[in-house]
Amino acid sequence: MHFDGRTQRAFREAGVDRETVEAVADRVVELVSEDAERVEDFFSEHERVVSDMDLAHSTSEFPEHTVEYCDLFTHGAAIRGYLRFDSWGVPVEDVRVLVGEGEPDVVECTLGPTVDARVRFATDRERL
Repeated sequence: MHFDGRTQRAFREAGVDRETVEAVADRVVELVSEDAERVEDFFSEHERVVSDMDLAHSTSEFPEHTVEYCDLFTHGAAIRGYLRFDSWGVPVEDVRVLVGEGEPDVVECTLGPTVDARVRFATDRERL
């Protein structure tokens, strides 16, 4: 089950039956999977994206990145994977869609070493 023991206990104490908790947990997994797919599509459908990443070698407030690929996987409520740009790549986690009902306009994720920061990516500078 997706929910940890304390969360399950809180649901029981609130009077939520086990079947409802299981249904909610299953729905969370579905939504996470859908978001992972939407984020992968976001990066695969746009050759270039902009970010609010602070780059030591860039003077741009919103640097551009040429996307090679984004490969994500899910586990429970977590989305993790790898994001590859033209000349570098980085592990990603805590991925989420910020703006966009159908096709996302802005996504956010935590980039691993050597960036070690929460970063937003968008289709254009105005979105950030």
